[in-house]
Amino acid sequence: MTTTIARDDAEVPISCRTIAPRRLRGALAILALGATACGSAALATDQSGLAEGHRLARSDTPVALFTPQPTASPTLAPAAAAPPASTPGPPATLPPDPITVFHPGGGSILGGCAVFPSNNPWNQDVSSLPLDPNSSTYITRINAFRQFVHPDFGSDPTYGIPYVVVPGSQQFVPITFNAYGSESDPGPYPVPLNAPVESGSDRHVLVADSGNCHLYEMFGAQQQGNGWTCASGAVFDLSSNALRPDTWTSADAAGLPILPGLVRYDEVASGVINHALRFTVDESQNGFIHPATHQAGVNNPADPPMGLRLRLKASFDLSPFHGESLVILTALKKYGMLLADNGSSWYISGSTDTRWNDNDLNQLKTVPGSAFEAVQTGSIQRG
Repeated sequence: MTTTIARDDAEVPISCRTIAPRRLRGALAILALGATACGSAALATDQSGLAEGHRLARSDTPVALFTPQPTASPTLAPAAAAPPASTPGPPATLPPDPITVFHPGGGSILGGCAVFPSNNPWNQDVSSLPLDPNSSTYITRINAFRQFVHPDFGSDPTYGIPYVVVPGSQQFVPITFNAYGSESDPGPYPVPLNAPVESGSDRHVLVADSGNCHLYEMFGAQQQGNGWTCASGAVFDLSSNALRPDTWTSADAAGLPILPGLVRYDEVASGVINHALRFTVDESQNGFIHPATHQAGVNNPADPPMGLRLRLKASFDLSPFHGESLVILTALKKYGMLLADNGSSWYISGSTDTRWNDNDLNQLKTVPGSAFEAVQTGSIQRG
C-alpha cells in the first residue's frame, strides 16, 4: 500500500516504486503475491536492486525549458525511433510556458505541435460512451484505499511533474539505459543537460521537441557526463496514433505517455482542458486496456486495469466549484482520466508550476470517488 507524508494541506504520495521494483514480477511472485509491483520487464543489465519507478512546440524562436517560475482506433506499431541528431543549438533558457491553443475536435496544440491527432484516445470525448459492466466493482475497489480526489500538484516547486519544450535545434545527447533497455526506445534524445527532473523516486524527465513534434520521456533519470542515464525511455510521435508494442512499458507503468495527461497551468488558465487526464491508484490488476500497453498489477479482477477510463458522472453538481478546480472537473466530465500508474488512489497528475492556487485546488479534495464511473473503451489484454 502506498504511504503518504504530510505537506502543508496536501498529502504527498510515496510512490509504490519506492516499495517494490515494478517490473520484477518473477521475483515479486515468489516474495509476495499481493505486492503492488509497477511493471514486468526483465532487466537489461544487472540492476536487481533498482527500485522501479514506475509533455510541444514548433516555433521559429527557440522555446526552451518550462520550469516552475512565476511566470479511428489506434494501431499498434514498432517503437518510434529518434529523429536524426540535429546541429547543436544554443543552451536552453527558462522562459514562461508556451501559449496553448486548442483543436476544435479535442486535444491541445502547444507552440505549434498538436498533442496527438484529434481522434487519439487522449483527445476523445467519452461523455456518451457506455458504462463498463464492472464499473461499480472498480470504483468500490479504488475507494477501499482512498475515497476522495487529490490533486498531485500545486504551488510547491517540488510538487507535480515538470516538463521541457525544446526547439528543433536542440542538441541530441546519448541516453544510457540501466534497467529496462529491452522495452525502451534507443537514444539519442534532445534532452538539455539542465532539464528539470521530477522530485522523488520516480525522477521523470519529459521533453517535447518542437522541431520534430516528438515527445521523449525517461524514468529514473540522472544527468551524467555529456548525456543521461535512465531506467527506461520512450519516444512518441505526436502526429501519430500508434501505440507502443503490447507488454512494453514506457516512462510510465501503463506504457502510456505522461505529458499528454498532465493538468497544465497554461490550459487551466485559458479556461479549457481538451484532453483526458492521468491518475493513479494504490493497486491495479494484471491487465491493460489500449491505449495502455503494459500491466503492473496483481491477480485480482476487482482491481482496475491499466488504461481504464473513468469519467465524472454527468449528474455530479459543479455549481459549488469555481476557478481552476471547475476547469479540471469540467474536463473530467467530457474527457475523463486514464489509469497510468500505481501510486495513491484518486491522485490526479499535474505539471510543476508555482502559479497554481492551492486554495482553489483544494476544492478537488471534496469530490468523492463515488462521483466517477468507468466507461467501455476496449477489452482487457494480458501479458
